[in-house]
Amino acid sequence: MDNEFILKQFEEIETKVENLINVCKSFETTNLELKNKIERLEGELQGKVEAENNYTKERALIRSKIDSLLGKLEDITDAG
Repeated sequence: MDNEFILKQFEEIETKVENLINVCKSFETTNLELKNKIERLEGELQGKVEAENNYTKERALIRSKIDSLLGKLEDITDAG
C-alpha cells in the first residue's frame, strides 16, 4: 500500500466520523426538544386531571345539595 492510498482512506474515515458526530448532535438536539415537549405535555395533562377532579367534586357537591333540597321539599309536602 502506498502512502497516498492510506491518506485517502484516513480522509474518508475522518469525513465519515465528522458526519456521524453531526448526526449525533442532531439527535441530541431532537432528543432535548422531545424531552421538553414531554414535560410540557405532562404538565398540561396534570392540569387537566386536576380540573377534571375538581369538576367531579363540584358536581358531587351540587348533586348532594340538590338531593338535600329535594328531601326538604318532600318533608314539607308530606307535612302539609
